[in-house]
Amino acid sequence: MRQFLPDTRRDPDAKGEMDLLGFIDYASTLGIDAVELTGYFMPYPLTRDAKNALKRRAHIHGLDISGGAIGNNFTHDPGSEEGLRQQRHTRAWIDHYADLGTPVIRVFGGKPVKDVSESQAVGNIITNMRLACDYAGEKGVMLAMENHDFLIDIDRMLPIVEAVDSPWFGVNFDSGNIAPTNDPYKELERIAPYSVNAQIKIEIPVNGKKVHANLERIVNILKSSNYRGYVTLEYEGSEDPYAAIPKYLAELRLLIR
Repeated sequence: MRQFLPDTRRDPDAKGEMDLLGFIDYASTLGIDAVELTGYFMPYPLTRDAKNALKRRAHIHGLDISGGAIGNNFTHDPGSEEGLRQQRHTRAWIDHYADLGTPVIRVFGGKPVKDVSESQAVGNIITNMRLACDYAGEKGVMLAMENHDFLIDIDRMLPIVEAVDSPWFGVNFDSGNIAPTNDPYKELERIAPYSVNAQIKIEIPVNGKKVHANLERIVNILKSSNYRGYVTLEYEGSEDPYAAIPKYLAELRLLIR
């Protein structure tokens, strides 16, 4: 649905076919329990009145706000000007999501910037993530690092996950973000035990080429890992989303039972 929402990161005055209040209205017609809201599409600046309007709309429709997302890059040196800016940005959004009553926030390792080596980037992500988790814990919110960008390589991601070692930290399981391999499901099995949030896509990359995902196998990976959180459909397919989303939600609902 992102193509219908305004991306306020680039233009604070951007307009879309729907705003997040309209997104919540649409979600309420789908027979689901919760919505996951992304900061990129929220009003800017995000005032208390705007947050309260989102909370009220979700509550009126009987929906939880199950999660959110922060557009951060933690590959920067935590003591640098940009590293400090990233921490301030992350803390501001932790505050926003805490106000919304969101239990878990998707965060990212990010992409290494020029002149930052892989080992430096990994070390910076670990340090920055620990700092962010300390603050998130004060607010009672968990941070879930997504297998995204630099971290679609699970061999690179897992050492970071294990090194952060915070009770307020885990993985955002994204079934569609895996580095080229002939068996992406095995890679998903490796991160599932650490998952505190889960997003399922209808496509999965096999040897780098997107194919239709085996949704039953993905759900069973989560079940086998004793995952108990929300499962979000992150629809990015080529079909008309208004036709495709109800269909895939119905399939997932049967599999999750």
